[in-house]
Amino acid sequence: MERLCDTMVQEVFELTGYDRVMAYKFHDDDHGEVVSEVTKPGMEPYLGLHYPATDIPQASRFLFMKNKVRMIVDCHAKHVKVLQDEKLPFDLTLCVVVNDGDEDGDTPDSVNPQKRKRLWGLVVCHNTSPRFVPFPLRYACEFLAQVFAIHVNKELELENQIVEKNILRTQTLLCDMLMRDAPLGIVTQSPNIMDLVKCDGAVLFYRNKIWRLGITPSDLQLQDIAFWLSEYHMDSTGLSTDSLYDAGYPGALALGDVVCGMAAVRISSKDMLFWFRSQTAAEIRWGGAKHEPGRRMMEGGCTLGHLSRPSLKLSRQGVCLGRTMKWMQSILCS
Repeated sequence: MERLCDTMVQEVFELTGYDRVMAYKFHDDDHGEVVSEVTKPGMEPYLGLHYPATDIPQASRFLFMKNKVRMIVDCHAKHVKVLQDEKLPFDLTLCVVVNDGDEDGDTPDSVNPQKRKRLWGLVVCHNTSPRFVPFPLRYACEFLAQVFAIHVNKELELENQIVEKNILRTQTLLCDMLMRDAPLGIVTQSPNIMDLVKCDGAVLFYRNKIWRLGITPSDLQLQDIAFWLSEYHMDSTGLSTDSLYDAGYPGALALGDVVCGMAAVRISSKDMLFWFRSQTAAEIRWGGAKHEPGRRMMEGGCTLGHLSRPSLKLSRQGVCLGRTMKWMQSILCS
């Protein structure tokens, strides 16, 4: 995926002549990250910077999915008011060229791949001076975006297939142990339930006894979690959350940093499997001042398009706490 993004931004950089071209990927929580970048010499790099989800709101993302190429030629251009006759039912949503003045920034040209009606990311181009890209080049960018989107989809599908294949192989062995009436084998033999799901600890709650692997809560805490599940999630076959606190478990704070996320599955009315993950503590390099006084947002709040404004530069480094990695859907379905 990294080489694919690098190739895409290099091609757009050479094709359009912009000063900076970036591949911008949306994460599961909708915040964005610059995952690839090409710039002209002497420009500050933005590679690896993260930006809050509010920088590109859902309304703007919806328009990006409809209109594959958007361009601001000169952000300092004088406003031209567009008047529409109510008798003429023209929809201006898909206009290609947009000027939005009075902003301290630059010229973006965004090419947007999409997958299953969710925006995977953007290819964003900046220039330090006004720049017009003619229609043939914009059309070529759109074609590149279509090819890029196809390859991104293939890469994501390949990753999922590899994960699912490994899960299926492990799942078959574990199910064989259960079918042979040897449930303890899934925690005492290899592979075990920790090989099925990437986690820090796992627990088998079977016939009122507890078998542990890795980092887990205490016996009393496990019994309390099992009681909470039976009280508030009695109609479900399981539960997964990246934060027990956010899921409403009242004893989440008592678990501390050791246990934060959990996936639980019922194997009978009284027996359960648990997987636990510790709190994620990852340093994230944030770009942009989220609450800069007096700052106006550009076109639906998209601040990414502004090169010279301080919102793109590294403003702080934060530590992301209180959650774990998201549980993969393919793992939960297993």
